[in-house]
Amino acid sequence: MNIRYAALTAALSAAAATLVACGGGAGEGTDLLSQIESGQVTLGTKYDQPGLGLRNPDGSMSGLDVDVATYVVNHIAKANGWAEPTITWRESPSAQRETLIQNGEVGAIAATYSINKGRSESVNFGGPYLVTHQALLVSNDNTDIKGLEDLDGKILCSVTGSTPAQKVKDALPGVQLQEYDTYSSCVEALRQGNIDAMTTDATILLGYSAQTPGDFKVVEMTKDGKPFTDEYYGIGLAKGDTAGTDAINNALKELQTSGEFDALVNKNLGGDDAVSAGTPGDLSFIEQ
Repeated sequence: MNIRYAALTAALSAAAATLVACGGGAGEGTDLLSQIESGQVTLGTKYDQPGLGLRNPDGSMSGLDVDVATYVVNHIAKANGWAEPTITWRESPSAQRETLIQNGEVGAIAATYSINKGRSESVNFGGPYLVTHQALLVSNDNTDIKGLEDLDGKILCSVTGSTPAQKVKDALPGVQLQEYDTYSSCVEALRQGNIDAMTTDATILLGYSAQTPGDFKVVEMTKDGKPFTDEYYGIGLAKGDTAGTDAINNALKELQTSGEFDALVNKNLGGDDAVSAGTPGDLSFIEQ
């Protein structure tokens, strides 16, 4: 009887340990600072955006968002006297970002993550570290679409969960909106002639245009002589994580004052005018 009881107890303990190990980030210690201190941090980014967040054929990661997030976690580690953590990257499509954060599956996300009021009600944001504007990507031989007003009646693509296409739809109700899970799917649809244009931030579109020179061109969008939108990129983390948010903002301020931010922009995006530095910690634009 004692042998059976001992065996049963051991089996139950092993099962419990397996469930904890398979939790994938749920439970205690999933906040950003705890992960960095532990030496193992999971960060979310895009996998299909050249110049911003791209998973390369050899499995390595590259892009501005990847570099910024790496700088931030290493700066936080150094400021606290911790060793630089090992980073595990998690693909974070636009429609899944808040869910990944809320479920504790990532410590933070840097994935062309535009800060807005709706999102800020679900997650905290460090930043903004970058300001860009909404634009269009069209085929290089397209002479019909030269700006916002030319989209009326056209088929416009963006990704599910992203805000740019809906903003155009609100301004031009005649636009036919087509949504895909990823930007790369929109690019392929544009290449095949199934859509007339795709829209998102100029940073993203410039990366795709540069990836296959001669195939596409970026068209600016203005309204009343000003950029159609201002997009403020931030780093998302768990709602209410004030300590983590402050640590991110301190790291981003150092990133900018050191000149490293400009170097990373030049490295990944060629220092294009579509990108300017944000003001970490200043979210006053949300209410504008």
